Amino acid sequence: MNTITLPLTNVRCMRCVNKIRDAISLLPAIQLIDINTEQLTVSTESPLPSLFDTITALGYQVGYHYQLPISGLSCGRCVAKIEQALSERHDIAHFNISKQLADVSGSISKQALTDLIIGLGYQVVTSQIQYHYNFTLTGLSCGKCVAKLTTVLTQDNIDIITIDKNNLSVTTSLTADDIITIVTTTGYQAVLTTEDQAPDVTNNPIAPEPEPEPEPEPIIASQGTATQLLLSGLTCASCVASVEKAIKAVEGVDSVNVNLAERTALIYGQASLQAVITAIENAGYGAEQSEDDQTRRIRQQQQNQQTFKTHIRNATVSLALGVPLMAWGIFGGSMVIDSTTSQISWGVIGLITLALLVTAGKDFYINSWKAFLHHRATMDTLVALGTGAAWLFSMAVVIAPDLFPLAARHVYFEASAMIIGLITIGHALEARARSRTSKALERLIDLQPQTAIVVENGQETEQPLSAVVAGMTLRLKPGAKVAVDGSVIDGNSYLDESMLTGEPLAVHKKIGDHVRAGTINQQGSLLFKAEHIGTDTMLARIIQLVRQAQSSKPALARLADTISSIFVPSVMIIAILTAMAWFYFGPQPASVYMLVAATTVLIIACPCALGLATPMSVTVGVGRAAELGILIKDAEAMQQAAGIDTVVLDKTGTLTEGKPQVVDYKIYNTLTREQLVQLAASLEQSSEHPLANAIVQSAQQQQLDLYPHSDFMTYSGLGVSGTVDQQQLLLGNAKFMNQNNIKITHAETDFDFIANQGATPVYLAQNGLLAGIIGISDPLRKDSFSAVKRMQNMGLNVVMLTGDSIKTAQVIAAKLGITDVVADVLPDGKAAQITLLQQQGKRVAMVGDGINDAPALALAEVGIAMGSGTDVAIESAQFTLMRHSLHGVADALELSKATLRNIKENLFGAFIYNTLGIPIAAGVLFPLTGTLLSPVIAGAAMALSSITVVSNANRLRLFKPSQQHQEK
Repeated sequence: MNTITLPLTNVRCMRCVNKIRDAISLLPAIQLIDINTEQLTVSTESPLPSLFDTITALGYQVGYHYQLPISGLSCGRCVAKIEQALSERHDIAHFNISKQLADVSGSISKQALTDLIIGLGYQVVTSQIQYHYNFTLTGLSCGKCVAKLTTVLTQDNIDIITIDKNNLSVTTSLTADDIITIVTTTGYQAVLTTEDQAPDVTNNPIAPEPEPEPEPEPIIASQGTATQLLLSGLTCASCVASVEKAIKAVEGVDSVNVNLAERTALIYGQASLQAVITAIENAGYGAEQSEDDQTRRIRQQQQNQQTFKTHIRNATVSLALGVPLMAWGIFGGSMVIDSTTSQISWGVIGLITLALLVTAGKDFYINSWKAFLHHRATMDTLVALGTGAAWLFSMAVVIAPDLFPLAARHVYFEASAMIIGLITIGHALEARARSRTSKALERLIDLQPQTAIVVENGQETEQPLSAVVAGMTLRLKPGAKVAVDGSVIDGNSYLDESMLTGEPLAVHKKIGDHVRAGTINQQGSLLFKAEHIGTDTMLARIIQLVRQAQSSKPALARLADTISSIFVPSVMIIAILTAMAWFYFGPQPASVYMLVAATTVLIIACPCALGLATPMSVTVGVGRAAELGILIKDAEAMQQAAGIDTVVLDKTGTLTEGKPQVVDYKIYNTLTREQLVQLAASLEQSSEHPLANAIVQSAQQQQLDLYPHSDFMTYSGLGVSGTVDQQQLLLGNAKFMNQNNIKITHAETDFDFIANQGATPVYLAQNGLLAGIIGISDPLRKDSFSAVKRMQNMGLNVVMLTGDSIKTAQVIAAKLGITDVVADVLPDGKAAQITLLQQQGKRVAMVGDGINDAPALALAEVGIAMGSGTDVAIESAQFTLMRHSLHGVADALELSKATLRNIKENLFGAFIYNTLGIPIAAGVLFPLTGTLLSPVIAGAAMALSSITVVSNANRLRLFKPSQQHQEK
């Protein structure tokens, strides 16, 4: 019997484990020894294929999979020779051999497989060309899709750089077509966007250097980017649906978000810009592109100012006619055609009203006619029908009064004028309020200075920002704003980064530190080197992210969109049915009641408030989040965050400072402390792990020389190994020591002592024997305790998830008041823990650094990345906290709840307004009151509903976190 330990992938909970255990129990000659979510151990005399096939059929992956390029095979007999050797191995489950590639699955190690092939007289090519590909992904709708694709792409010959729902970046020896095939077979789609050849990454001296593989033919494809257009002519949610439909019909458009609040369209894809603009114009609307933020901002301000002035002018003219006419009727004046004199005088007023309709009210009629030509109905259609019907009926009475009974000879010219005036003044007030919704975005744009001081040959000259290129040396004077992203090369000062990070305290900058565009120099003078300019700066990326989020729609908005798409036609049908009911069943004069009821239904049912309800709240909420140092990827994330009940916190770099230091040593052989640190640091000098950095920094502080190392290997979540000064070293946790048969029982007391201080004990083994323990402590952030307490007071279940030892984790958790602790978790296991919580009915927010915790961030309902807004963090999480404080998590969740509540208030108000308004306008209260609702009052109510929605959304600008950020 052979005992074999195999890794497991995609096994996320005990239910999965039990399913595999039951399946293995049915296999003959295979005895299960141990199994967990990460690996299984079996004892077997039979070949492995049955075990592999059984577990794969359950939807999991087992064992190792290698694709080794090989050379030296000249014919089919060479292939058969390798196949025969592989078939005799009990630790190989499947293989497929060609003259260029060995595709092997099993429990065999890569080194053993390489030795076997070399022993047969062939070569394994381990020095080969690597390629860096970027793909645009489609079909991924959630974090679980990302996790699924990540699992499939986790192979020896594929190195995932970044992955999210829209983009994939990898380094691999495979062709782009191979990657696309993998993505397609998983159920998604991928399009190659960019391709680069990376340098050789490995070199095996036991195999001859192969000839470089031919570089794949370049594929010409452009990156699917977002283009923003400024729109005109939009009045309601029905217009939004029409514009989105027109844009989506253009070839090359992947997706589009139209924001009614800002009158903008954010378009993703590779379509021709002119084709998109033409499609919008053909749909009856206007569109133009702004080349940059400053141009867009100026153009939007011009549009808003012009729109406001136009609306005020038209409203003034309309009300100047409508108010006197209405006052005439209210104070006893006759509005009935009962003589030739009244016929002539009202005929003149009718012509004046017509002049008003074709000037101040022309937009309603022009837009409704365009909508008619495109077989749709909008808010303008309702207004045009209502006011037009009132004017036509009145003119018919004036021209031929004898056709109507005396009681029906009433004219309604004042209704047409007043409705135009009230609705137009409502639009003016709405436009003024709308201009305030993006104040946060405008303030971010204001941070970007328009000039920079360039230092060349010792001379300082002020140049426009467009003249600055990467590599230039720039001068930053006291009180000035940083122009571009860069690194300090001379001087020191304090910079105010509050608008980017939300952190109120100024940050000290010295040589080597990074500075960000838009931050403000408080004192001192700095010289810095420009590194990222234009749209590559962090400020530009934040502005783009905020804009995208403001244009996105939460799931709740789809309800409003669905209703709006059928709302206007439905209202027109209701108006016709109302008119018929009053004409056939109403009291005399039936024609008058019919006209008043139908016109009032058309006017009061405007869906403008319904269309503004969601985008106004989202625009203001996302902007307010940016002011608090919270970047939100899309509005859907805000809706998800509003329902979170469990917050999972990573320990290192989230609860702690992320700057570990060596604090203790225990030695079990003849090494001195200096020698212990020297060996460990020499081994770790190539590692990027925070604990490795702490050991290396400790050696540097003691001015210890580091030895070169060889055979360096990293074992995720366990430790590292290698050779230093001809000594075989292992550095890692207890699990790593046990796997390598290192005896550590005699060190348990020291281990517990270090762990009980809240430090992380790391074992160092030298030539198969335990040499010592290094204790590494990462201090808690000052505000971690108060932030955790605040989240608990919000009713959230707080869980700490860490790969550290359980004893160290429990000490840290006790200091913070956290009772739910999950420790000793490998990076892959973090995602499994998120899934386990979700299976328990929890709605989970995962808080991590956005890089190591990417699978868990993707699986959680909401991923929140801590830190200073690194590129990877912004791409991997739905929320990114620009200031490194857990209070930002509570702020984000509170703001999400407030925004969702505001959206619901707006939608409720809009629905209730129309639900109650339409029946009242149709006359359901007539039996009780004996009167119908006036079309004039309906027009005022319609305008008031839009103003109410806009004003309610702007309340979010006043949102303040529930608690000041206390430090403990």
